[in-house]
Amino acid sequence: MAASRLGLPDLGIGVGLRTVHYQHLLNEQPEVDFLEIISDNYMESAGRPREVLDRLAARYPIVMHGVSLSIGSTDPLDRTYLRQLVRLRDRTGARWVSDHLCFTGVAGRNTHDLLPLPYTQATLTHVASRIDQVQQALGAPLVIENPSTYVGWAQSTLTEWEFLAALCARTGCGLLLDVNNIHVSARNHGFDPLVYLDHVPWAQVVQFHVAGHQDHGDHIIDTHDGPVIPAVWDLLGRAWRRAGGASVLLEWDADIPDFAAVHDEALRAKRVLPRRRKAA
Repeated sequence: MAASRLGLPDLGIGVGLRTVHYQHLLNEQPEVDFLEIISDNYMESAGRPREVLDRLAARYPIVMHGVSLSIGSTDPLDRTYLRQLVRLRDRTGARWVSDHLCFTGVAGRNTHDLLPLPYTQATLTHVASRIDQVQQALGAPLVIENPSTYVGWAQSTLTEWEFLAALCARTGCGLLLDVNNIHVSARNHGFDPLVYLDHVPWAQVVQFHVAGHQDHGDHIIDTHDGPVIPAVWDLLGRAWRRAGGASVLLEWDADIPDFAAVHDEALRAKRVLPRRRKAA
């Protein structure tokens, strides 16, 4: 039986919208299931970026993926940021809004990095409260992505998968399961990625991410600058079957090739997603 995914559709196989592909998408109008935008790139922008997004949103389903909500920060929620997020969601008709399980700074300073949280009961209570506030503003579930991490906190008393499962249970939020991040963190921290999958709340998985990374032998860096390796495709296939299907998105953020090459890489997902079901 297919998971409910909080009533949100399986959009198919999509790619991230990047400025280098604007003209190709506008001129050629390729058949793409959906586009994911980096929310922060459009919230305060005007002129061409917003005009291009308006035109593309009229043709393609849009989902929003943010990097500065800082859901784990001890700073107060940025209400101006949140209002801008809601306005952009409404303007584009985005199917959902996602961000990362992390904090991005303290004392009003943004590091522009996705910093890991200590996985404790106190952090769980804090983050759950902030997600509830964001969901009230959105009038919809917030979708949270598992991060890629390189260090952990000595104070942690929960695994990442335990923390995410408890967070979903407390708040009803959605989950953007980045299987590349699972692979990266598994190597960096020495856990079994299949154990991670055993604890995922599959009914709340709204979307998957896949991406390339750089393997430095004793550690991996999540760089989004190349093709997806076979082990990550295999992990996606296992996860997608357990979820009963959900939208799949390829991230490619550096050394970006032409659109056709990026889209072809995304469509490799078809090899590991048997009998796809695409909802309206």
